[in-house]
Amino acid sequence: MPAILVLGLGNIIMRDEGLGVRACERLTQRYRLPDGVTVLDGGTLGLDLLPHLEGVTNLLILDAINAGLPPGTIVRLENEQIPQTLALKMSMHQVGLQELLAVMSLRGQTPPHIVLLGMEPLLIEPGLDLSEPVQANLDALVESVVAELRSWGAPVSLA
Repeated sequence: MPAILVLGLGNIIMRDEGLGVRACERLTQRYRLPDGVTVLDGGTLGLDLLPHLEGVTNLLILDAINAGLPPGTIVRLENEQIPQTLALKMSMHQVGLQELLAVMSLRGQTPPHIVLLGMEPLLIEPGLDLSEPVQANLDALVESVVAELRSWGAPVSLA
């Protein structure tokens, strides 16, 4: 099985901005993940995440994504699509993600498979709760994560 990292990004004190971290929490609460699958709350760490990516073959990033879609819409981006979408920055941690991906590329350490799964946010403002449309689709996002992991050969099961 490939070395898989599920990386949740975002700032949990900025409502929908914390989506990636909240999705990781839900994933680990509801599912058993096999050896070889690591789930990491990357918060807003940016380049500090570089050591965690060494040896990863499949990288699944969870984050709020500004794609100009209705709030709560699930978005899936793969490989080259990711930097293009991040050009429309929503927050400072996305600058860090762009830099992280660029440094990995320069070092020749880009994982062969990178997928960014997330949702269009409604509210990026101080607060701890996800907005209603994002909260309403959180389980669907986590199910998309599970489907992606299974497509990569990871035998994920309910907890």
